[in-house]
Amino acid sequence: MNIEKIRSDFPLLLQKHNGKKIKYLDNAATTQKPKQVINAIKKYYEKYNANVHRGINFLSQKATEKFEDAHEKTAEFINAKNYKEIIFTNNTTEAMNTIAYSLGSMLKNGDEILLTKMEHHANIVPWQELAKRKKIKIRFANIKNGKLDMEDLKEKTNSKTKIISVTMASNILGTINPVEKISKIAKEQGAYFVVDAAQAAPHTKINVKKINADLLAFSGHKMLGPTGIGVLYGKSELLEKMPPFLTGGDMISTVTLKQSRWNKLPWKFEAGTPNIAGAIGFDAALDYLKKIKMENIEAHEQKLMNYAEKRIKEIKGIETYGPKGPKTGILPFNIKGIHAHDVAGILDEDAIAIRSGNHCAQPLMQEMNIESLARASFYIYNTIEEIDSMAIGIEKAKKIFGI
Repeated sequence: MNIEKIRSDFPLLLQKHNGKKIKYLDNAATTQKPKQVINAIKKYYEKYNANVHRGINFLSQKATEKFEDAHEKTAEFINAKNYKEIIFTNNTTEAMNTIAYSLGSMLKNGDEILLTKMEHHANIVPWQELAKRKKIKIRFANIKNGKLDMEDLKEKTNSKTKIISVTMASNILGTINPVEKISKIAKEQGAYFVVDAAQAAPHTKINVKKINADLLAFSGHKMLGPTGIGVLYGKSELLEKMPPFLTGGDMISTVTLKQSRWNKLPWKFEAGTPNIAGAIGFDAALDYLKKIKMENIEAHEQKLMNYAEKRIKEIKGIETYGPKGPKTGILPFNIKGIHAHDVAGILDEDAIAIRSGNHCAQPLMQEMNIESLARASFYIYNTIEEIDSMAIGIEKAKKIFGI
């Protein structure tokens, strides 16, 4: 990959902060957008802005064509059967809430749901809300040395387990979970298998057929797309059984004063006017990723991670977290004696953007016995030089705090 050529596609990275070149290392929160995505959205609003599925005029027809093309391209990107298995949501969180509500409505009192202790809040809170409405037990598989304890997961899976829902990659540790193995465990018990792929889809090739996931969710904004567009993949036979989460316009086929009938897939789950511009922007993002190739993205990130881990460990007083071996481009760390927010603030002075806090994973933070941590996260436009700049900034923070 030509990193400099790639960087030239991202307008924000060409700007400066405090007179210094921006070094954006907060990609697990959201990625920057290339001009190809920005221009695709701009073109929609300037050339064929109209609502979809509602008009016979040429503008509506063009918008509908592009909107449905985005579904097709997303299906191809994750190797789904066809566009009917692709539902556009606002984000991963909405997708997970849809799953918890719709799939959860099919559960009975006494059923169990198995999660892990490394889940993002989006894969915990919706299930907790379901448990308030039904007498359902939620169990959590343990973490061991930064990895999912597979033996514990197996032991906690039984005939009462109806759903196993796990993150494919941890947003704090970068841990890549063995989703294919977990899927087999779920199927052996006749349980549905749900995957939160928000932190995996931007970094590695997703094959839903190989994973054998019943439902899988991810967000466009973490993979060069605009905010406000997420993806819920589901096996068509399961989506046919599941009731819709949101109801109203466009998700219906007929409405009378007595009853309503639902639209065909995937529109059954896309109520109201969708984020048309977001879908078109996401379509352009998928084109960009396809051109670069996911295997090249994965290799570049691994190169950055290998260097970052080595570089950061050269600094005294640094504590890092996560498993050994391959993981997504996430580097969590703390400086002993300095709060993570202070570290992020000092780095910000030098135009280095990282993340600090609990990262929407408080149960995992509690399990690790820490209140906050700093997190650098890398993507296709990041460089070795930016990692060096971060290391220099960390040394600066230590000096300021007299450590």
